[in-house]
Amino acid sequence: MAIQIAQVSIDYIDDAEGLDSLMVALKNIHGVTAIDLDAARNIATVRYEDTETSIHAFTAAISMVDYVTQPFPIDSPQNPHHH
Repeated sequence: MAIQIAQVSIDYIDDAEGLDSLMVALKNIHGVTAIDLDAARNIATVRYEDTETSIHAFTAAISMVDYVTQPFPIDSPQNPHHH
C-alpha cells in the first residue's frame, strides 16, 4: 500500500465543461486521493493508492471524457443541431 503520483495528458480537453467532466470522472475512481489540473500545460496530476487503482484507469477515464466532449461532425446523422 503506497500513495503514488501520476501525471497524465489532458490534451484536447480545453473548455470548462470538459475539465469539469474530467474532474468528476477522476474523482469517481476508487483510490484517487487528490487531483490537480494544469490546463495551461494540459496535464493532470493524480495522487492515488496503488493497491486500489492504476494509471490505466485514469487514461481510460480521460479518453472517455475527451471522446464525449468532441463535437459531432456537421453531417453526422446523430448531430441534433444539423437539420
